[in-house]
Amino acid sequence: MSKQSWKGSTLLNPEPPVLVSCGGLDKPNLITIGWTGTICTQPSMVSISVRPERYSHHLIRESGQFAINLPTEALVKSVDWCGVRSGRDFDKFAACKLHSAPGSVLTDCPILEESPVNLECKVTQVIPLGSHDLFLAEVVACDVDESLLDENGKLCLDKAKLIVYSHGEYLALGKKLGTFGYSVRKKKPMRKPRR
Repeated sequence: MSKQSWKGSTLLNPEPPVLVSCGGLDKPNLITIGWTGTICTQPSMVSISVRPERYSHHLIRESGQFAINLPTEALVKSVDWCGVRSGRDFDKFAACKLHSAPGSVLTDCPILEESPVNLECKVTQVIPLGSHDLFLAEVVACDVDESLLDENGKLCLDKAKLIVYSHGEYLALGKKLGTFGYSVRKKKPMRKPRR
């Protein structure tokens, strides 16, 4: 394999293009964020990176809360549109024919009804990094559409038809290649047939 060496870049791909809802219930806003991630299990914490000049930056900083809404294939056009338009100029919920609702715990924080999974987040720290500020937040509640649960109550995210973003393109998730721990799991011995 022959490789070229490029200068340092944000080439980590694919990334989850999430719709972050923020602002109050009276004037909710959406922003598309690609730079987000899980940062801690106990307590459950996530991060999002937002440019200080973005309209949503002020809303999140002022309220200290936001919701991460996982987008589906059906929401891909809204994901793109909300990433290139500003909430200063548009009511993004109305423009995209989407609906906000109060969170189950953060009842004054809007969540996106059309998203099958909403993570309600309370900001714990803001770290200025340069072009972006990093918002660290505790996930205080997860709102999950019951259609994603199997008969035993297990979450089946493959039913949600989630999307990823990779180098300028939105992509549907593909086929399953394995499950956690499959590479080290012992195979069950084959039973010998009875005679």
